Amino acid sequence: MEPAEFYTGLVAASYAPLKSFSPDPGSYAAFVREVGTPALELGCGDGDPLLALRRCGLDVEGVDSSADMLERCRDRAAREGVAVTVHHQRMEALSLPRRFRAVFLAGPTFNLLPDDATAEAALRRVRGHLADDGAALIPLHVPAPTPADRIGQVRTATAADGAELRFSVVSEERDEAARTQTAVLRYERRRAGRSTVVERPWLLHWYTRAAFEELAAAAGLLTVSVTGADGDAVDADATYFSFRLRAAPRR
Repeated sequence: MEPAEFYTGLVAASYAPLKSFSPDPGSYAAFVREVGTPALELGCGDGDPLLALRRCGLDVEGVDSSADMLERCRDRAAREGVAVTVHHQRMEALSLPRRFRAVFLAGPTFNLLPDDATAEAALRRVRGHLADDGAALIPLHVPAPTPADRIGQVRTATAADGAELRFSVVSEERDEAARTQTAVLRYERRRAGRSTVVERPWLLHWYTRAAFEELAAAAGLLTVSVTGADGDAVDADATYFSFRLRAAPRR
């Protein structure tokens, strides 16, 4: 299932209450200030850290493939009094009327692209929207298999209207050759004796450091650095790494 189809309805509504991590806007603000604006956040979702960067006065736009998530982003922006420009497009089909000095993802959302061909197409669109003196920041990770004792384990949260939200991993399959991991995720909403349940497959596609560097080069992007979550250089067998890329000269 593509991200545009996955993050709809109950899944989109449950995203904010159930999420266990929010990206630190400071590191992305520093990247944008260093590289320059305008900037573009790919996979901006419901607005973290896009809205925080806009509150800092940075010229940053967002793009996401999920219409439901973008609606939530716009609603948040309106409530918080933040002016924001967002676009409903897939990364691999990105077509915007301007180029950007900084293009980034706030977390390994790039792993949601299902295969190398789609990833290369997205990287080509990044290159097409990147100013010649600009830079792109793409975090990636190699997902670990979900421990057996966590399969079926339920995590709960409370929605704004008081409904109970429940989340669990129902099952999981991993294909080392294809570099994919597919989990069936179960979302449930309970309120006033009524229950709504949705189960959807969630696919992650991972890369080796060398393979991603090759994809980027094929798309016209040169690797400047590869660092870990702490900003230090990482080994080739790291399970989390952030690629900083620059545009290769046009031929």
